[in-house]
Amino acid sequence: MNHEHARRSDAPDPLSNYEPPKFHDPVQRLLAEECVDAIECRPYLAVEPTTSVREAVAKLYDSHVSSLLVVHNDRLIGIFTERDVLEKVVECYDRIAGKPVEQFMTTEPTIVYSSDPSAAAVAAIAVAGHRHVPVLDMEEKVYGVASPRRVFQFLSGAS
Repeated sequence: MNHEHARRSDAPDPLSNYEPPKFHDPVQRLLAEECVDAIECRPYLAVEPTTSVREAVAKLYDSHVSSLLVVHNDRLIGIFTERDVLEKVVECYDRIAGKPVEQFMTTEPTIVYSSDPSAAAVAAIAVAGHRHVPVLDMEEKVYGVASPRRVFQFLSGAS
């Protein structure tokens, strides 16, 4: 056992040759070093899954936003967006207006964590094409929502 310990201590330090990354511009540094929580993710609007479609659509309209997080006990269970309204609700609105929004929301939306690199939020928006990306904390509770406007404001702060 002592011989094995001696062999381990003779191993080179894996960080001895570490060189920190070099960034070509401030935006690249922000994307690599800043976490999602550096992006303004609040305020956000949320509804309970039992909220009626009528109430959810009215909240979208009255608030001039295009997405609502569907949350129960501080846990994200879905997102209800303008796209959901257009694709799932408009044609049959009169018939379904009183039904719960959970029947028409997008389940299992793409999410990022507040501690992820900010590039994760940018990728979810720019590459995956999501306009609003829920942000969770490490306890899986809702932290906020990242949007193209908020990401642009964050990136505009690079100096």
